[in-house]
Amino acid sequence: MQRKFLATVAALALGAGAAQADYTLTILHTNDFHDRYEPISKYDGPCAPEDNQKGDCFGGSARLVTALAEARAKAPNSILVDGGDQFQGTLFYTYYKGKMTAEFMGRLGYDAMTVGNHEFDDGPAVLAGFIDAVEFPVLMSNADISMEPALKDKILKSTVIEKGGEKIGLIGLTPIDTPEIASPGKNVIFTDPVGAVQAEVDRLTAEGVTKIIVLSHSGYLVDQRVAAGTTGVDVIVGGHDNTYLSNVSEDAVGPYPTMVGKTAIVQAYAYGKFLGALDVTFDDKGEIVSASGEPLIMDKAVAEDEATVGRIAELAQPLDEIRNKVVAESAEAIEGNRDICRQIECTMGNLVADASLDRVKDQGVAIALVNSGGLRASIDAGPVTMGEVLTVLPFQNTLSTFEISGKVLLEALENGVSQYEEKAGRFLQVAGMKYSFNPTLPAGSRITGAEVQAADGSWQPVDAAASYLVVANNYVRTGGDGFKMFVDAAKAYDFGPDLADVVAEYLAKAGPYKPYTDGRIVKE
Repeated sequence: MQRKFLATVAALALGAGAAQADYTLTILHTNDFHDRYEPISKYDGPCAPEDNQKGDCFGGSARLVTALAEARAKAPNSILVDGGDQFQGTLFYTYYKGKMTAEFMGRLGYDAMTVGNHEFDDGPAVLAGFIDAVEFPVLMSNADISMEPALKDKILKSTVIEKGGEKIGLIGLTPIDTPEIASPGKNVIFTDPVGAVQAEVDRLTAEGVTKIIVLSHSGYLVDQRVAAGTTGVDVIVGGHDNTYLSNVSEDAVGPYPTMVGKTAIVQAYAYGKFLGALDVTFDDKGEIVSASGEPLIMDKAVAEDEATVGRIAELAQPLDEIRNKVVAESAEAIEGNRDICRQIECTMGNLVADASLDRVKDQGVAIALVNSGGLRASIDAGPVTMGEVLTVLPFQNTLSTFEISGKVLLEALENGVSQYEEKAGRFLQVAGMKYSFNPTLPAGSRITGAEVQAADGSWQPVDAAASYLVVANNYVRTGGDGFKMFVDAAKAYDFGPDLADVVAEYLAKAGPYKPYTDGRIVKE
């Protein structure tokens, strides 16, 4: 009720001068699509065709085609923009990389997008190929790409488009920690978002542009910081942390839009489950006098465009043999939701950590560490297909084994909880050890306890001077998600089996797998 009240107050305050307004723009938006061209289940994973026919599925590009046509028919002036992370998440990306993304963003008619961190997963070259294949501008204001040959002159900091005779300024933002969570290479230098946005606002304003929208793949909290720290930004279309904003749902993190000063912030969860739709009215000076809307859920009420369904089926043919293979069975749903796995122990985290440790325990490895950002979906109860496993673990990571001191292990745990409030992917799921933490304590002291299971099954406090053999994925071992303390680890071997194969084999030999938590991670 408080959320609805705040949204109402904001709308009334903004609407006070609506009579003098002369231009209304509908901002249609998506974020964190992650190659979910096909419908998804309530767990954000693959949804069986028979379940889709029963009306139990959400999203999919075919529903977005229909929803966009209907929304555009109602809005004389509209734009479609994306908050980043179109790349990565299903076998479609593994097989087609950015080519299918370019085709379907063109089919949907996007006007612009910002670069998400996952657009860098395969380095600058794949991103450059995608940009060459699309006809809309790709934006990123807070990065210097002048030293990266593949991207130089391909990405704009901002752009101006015209709708209904009015100029609309668009600015892009990418996470400042992209070098830690993706693979942009050493030639792309990222900078603080506030200064980068203000510089572009000032430049656009000097050119006479008074309506400015930031496409920000930076997260809800950063978007609020940008709104508070800049002047001249009218709307921020967000992404990165899959935030659901709404005025009608109790599951929402905040109102849609969330107002910070005169700036309206919106985001529409992820995976194409919603189409964001914000109506903004400006007066003749470019000031917002009203901003209202609601993410539109892509459920069974939205018909699927038949031509789009057919094209997706055509592109899926090379993938079907792989993803339809049943590899195991689960007695219950395995929880991989990011809102859970990035803040507490979760059953998917335990599964992946247990499977990793089981694979290498005969090598003397005692501890498994799993970055929660590597867990991308849940798995339904019942038969488990390889496609479902690959949706959970789409990054083609391999197992890495290495040796570290107890001191470094504690530093790693501290890094794991260092961005707890932001629900960052560095939060660690574990096996062979347990730990407790208090995120309200000062940096460096948030880990309040850590124990390792000895060979006899007993639990021993982590010894800062002792050495421990650890298994993680190669991305974490080589410094991803802020784990720079592992880069120079002793006895490092990064070329073990594919993590998805390891988990599939572990599930297969477990019989009907029974998901569980056992208190290995405790928040105090």
